Amino acid sequence: MTKIAAIDLDGTLLNSKNEISPENLHAMKAAAKRGIEVIIATGRAHFDVQAIFKNTGINPWIIAANGATIHDPDGLLFHSVPIRRDEAIEVMKWLETREFYYEVFSSEAIYTPQKGRELLQIEMDRLASSNPEISQDGLKLAAYKQFSQTGFQFIDSCSSIPADAELYNILAFSFNEEKRLTGWEQFKDHPGLTIVTSANHNFELEHEDDSKGIALKKLAEKFGVSLEETAAIGDSMNDESMIQAAGKKFAMGNAREEIKIQSDAIMGSNDEHGVAQMLNRL
Repeated sequence: MTKIAAIDLDGTLLNSKNEISPENLHAMKAAAKRGIEVIIATGRAHFDVQAIFKNTGINPWIIAANGATIHDPDGLLFHSVPIRRDEAIEVMKWLETREFYYEVFSSEAIYTPQKGRELLQIEMDRLASSNPEISQDGLKLAAYKQFSQTGFQFIDSCSSIPADAELYNILAFSFNEEKRLTGWEQFKDHPGLTIVTSANHNFELEHEDDSKGIALKKLAEKFGVSLEETAAIGDSMNDESMIQAAGKKFAMGNAREEIKIQSDAIMGSNDEHGVAQMLNRL
């Protein structure tokens, strides 16, 4: 019997309108009544997830920042592994030099450069000009999803981040594919860091001891549950570790092919309430 269900947020629980459907909410509440601990596992910051679930009647355990933090239903920190400060500064300086839009998650805020959104707009305009067949609406929606998060604090540069802030996740975002690939190559073998992607236009960096899969294992241990009694569902490569760790593995209909081939079953898309389908099956 499944006792824990770990659910990704963007592209999984959230539909294309960035909302949790009534069908998914109902299924989550029904699963909880049946004794299944429903856990949110996301690359987002925990306070952003709390804002999304406000007024839903659900207060889940939250694996945030791709496994760098775990918070209990009361919002108390259960576990965290921050990036070393010197490593985080090194990464951010590299991103600033190459004019990347980036976000850095701490326990209190999402730090992002003052001119970051302007840089993305310039990239968007250049891409649209050189590739008129590309949908402007798709680009704007991708940018909107980034900007719709809760807890932004704008900074002049990484040197403006408070010295005592613990930094958990660095997300770099660009509409320029060549620029993203350069960033991936720069950091893919960086000692002490793990690199993943959670959407078409980003890459994310965490401490090498952080992942959604590691966090799922920690919560299974905390609840006295074997991994065979856990389930996980997601759509992107930052979900791979928890899908590999879980006893029952599910992919969304809109998931990347790499996730689908590692899963036991493929549910509907995030606009077809795939999470509800998975929970009802459990």
